[in-house]
Amino acid sequence: MGGTASDTGGQGRLPPAQTPGHGSDQGSGQGSGQPSALLGCYSNFTFLAGASHPAEMVETAAALGWQAIGVADVNSLAGIVRAHSAARDAGIRLVVGSRLRPVDGPDVIAHPVDRAGYEALSVLLSEANMRGSKAAPVLYLADLARLTAGTMLLVMPPRHPDAAHATQLGRIRDMTAARVFAGAVLYRDGGDEARLAMLADMAKSQQLPLTAAGDALYHSPTRRPLADVLACIREGQRLDSAGALLSRNAERQVLAPDEMARRWRHWPDALANADALAAACHFAMDDLSYEYPAEVAPGGRNAMDELEYQTWNGARERYPDGIPEKVESYLQRELLLIAKLKFAPYFLTVFDIVRFARSRGILCQGRGSAANSAVCYCLGITSVDPDRSQPLFERFISEARGEPPDIDVDFEHERREEVIQHIYAKYGRTRAGLTAAVITYRSRSALREVAKVFGLSSDVQAALSGQTWGREGGGPDDAALRAVGIDPVDRRIALVRRLVTDISRFPRHLSQHVGGFVITRGRLDHLCPISPAAMEGRTVIEWDKDDLDALGLLKVDVLALGMLSCIRRAFGLLVQHYKRPLTLASVPPEDTATYDMLCAGKSVGVFQVESRAQMA
Repeated sequence: MGGTASDTGGQGRLPPAQTPGHGSDQGSGQGSGQPSALLGCYSNFTFLAGASHPAEMVETAAALGWQAIGVADVNSLAGIVRAHSAARDAGIRLVVGSRLRPVDGPDVIAHPVDRAGYEALSVLLSEANMRGSKAAPVLYLADLARLTAGTMLLVMPPRHPDAAHATQLGRIRDMTAARVFAGAVLYRDGGDEARLAMLADMAKSQQLPLTAAGDALYHSPTRRPLADVLACIREGQRLDSAGALLSRNAERQVLAPDEMARRWRHWPDALANADALAAACHFAMDDLSYEYPAEVAPGGRNAMDELEYQTWNGARERYPDGIPEKVESYLQRELLLIAKLKFAPYFLTVFDIVRFARSRGILCQGRGSAANSAVCYCLGITSVDPDRSQPLFERFISEARGEPPDIDVDFEHERREEVIQHIYAKYGRTRAGLTAAVITYRSRSALREVAKVFGLSSDVQAALSGQTWGREGGGPDDAALRAVGIDPVDRRIALVRRLVTDISRFPRHLSQHVGGFVITRGRLDHLCPISPAAMEGRTVIEWDKDDLDALGLLKVDVLALGMLSCIRRAFGLLVQHYKRPLTLASVPPEDTATYDMLCAGKSVGVFQVESRAQMA
């Protein structure tokens, strides 16, 4: 059953020494001081609702003196890593959470206390995505029963609470092992006093602690117009007819602790309960640990032993006449660093994928900084011979940089799907998923959406769009606008220009990365929520490559390259007509006729050397 508190619901609070949700009637020890934790904040990863970036919310809270902030987006953890990174840099504690929005009940903010609580939350969000989609998850109130005792649930109130809300509070309390709190929000609309009294009575009747939430949509009141525009975009409304959809004031900002204390001065224990809830949530995103797939080291060898075995075996195949001393030195140095940084399983995972492709006759080629690795060459991942070059392994892996390696492998574009489905078949969709790509507003898309909200005609939209709106974060200058007959000082035009700048780089939705895979030993949905991709047979996680880098999680890039399909056909023609088998690694390195053609500019249609500048 859910945790309850036998305090008075409204004025009685949970003593700091007690477990939140299981308090007793005692006097307030911190009610007279400033609060330390601001809960219930959105970010713009609640698409078309939150009007500030996660970092803006967190950095503002830190600058105002908060010790902790809870950022919780609707049915998602997509922005939580960005909030985590900002909190780490700003020196404020992030209370990890997600705002669950059941179709048959109130919003419930879930804050995991520990790793088990986080995993249960991530699984719940994944199931909601699979039931619906990542754009429209389907969650029911009964799903909350799956959350563990390592979770705090803050039940958010409706603007006009009624008896049904009290019933929902009791239902949630009784259905879950999680500890339940009755949330309360100040709207500054003239009805707060009566609303809080009603919520306090409801909390008391259900033996739940009344708990203050900031419910902030943006970090600064200057973002209120943007919040209104986002609401209009979301609902397909024009600003002049949006009515009650628009906010009544600019109060849904991140408030300072002293201002929160002033506004809640008659309800200090609601603030104290928020502090106690936050203090009990020890889980942090740094607690997530990534474990590589166990399959990479069969036969009883550990991952490093297996990597050394495959590397030296590959070296003997690459150099049948003996491994050059120079290459041997490279390999020894690289293997030592790989062992020190514990990256062996990552190399083996990429090696296994490449080995599968080659077993099916699928041409593939590692690219980028991985070409500086002798180990990658000997594993068959790349084709740049370290004996004939001067590889700089530090460009690929550096202990000083502290960054994980990133091996990009191109596969024939017509057959890459075979490789992707092999990964899913080997590891399962519960352990392998594509990383997300965050699709953001650019100048033209932002202009189109904002202009519609302001009711600008299609002619005006086209005129604006036809100027310099492709520039990052900006728009046409005044002279350019006047040249197409638009008055730059017109109030609506000025507002559109400002809001387009504000919304630029805001996330619009999540898509899938072109081929970045995360593969885990355990369940992937214990690490991050997953959802079905638009393409059948694929699974996508909620985080992008920058999020993975921030947490030190590794991905494998399985990319498509059309030219590899052409090269494979060329290799086939060489065998068919000249009985000459070649691989990418055995193409003659110094072909005089080829260089003569390049020097003569005869490279039209030749991949990567066909530009006018290269032919000149």
